[in-house]
Amino acid sequence: MTRPAFTSVHAVRCEQEREAYNRDLVTETQPVLSLRERLRRILLGAVLSVVAVAVLTFLADLGLFRIRLWSHRDPYGSVTVTHYDAVLQKNGKTQFIFDPPQPWTCVHALFPHSGSLPCWYLEKHPVQRTDI
Repeated sequence: MTRPAFTSVHAVRCEQEREAYNRDLVTETQPVLSLRERLRRILLGAVLSVVAVAVLTFLADLGLFRIRLWSHRDPYGSVTVTHYDAVLQKNGKTQFIFDPPQPWTCVHALFPHSGSLPCWYLEKHPVQRTDI
């Protein structure tokens, strides 16, 4: 920008202050993030979101279970399960010891509570194995 030949001291000072202000604005901008840094931030945000949703889902499920328990709405169920033990012997063979089918107590919830598995899981897996 060219200055006129005859300018007042005030006009020169205002222009210098304006240029200094513009320089400060340019130096205060944030640095441009690399692709790796942007992807890391996106991935971190996604992981934290998934963890937050999982924790909130568990807490809501626990709250509903406690409400059912408190209000005597029968939060427990029963599923008939066949259980067997698989005993590994010294010769490398496995011996199976079967128990008769018996009812297992389960909870009507998404997650296990009070030491009982969810009913939907036991209905889907009616045969339980214990490796010894």
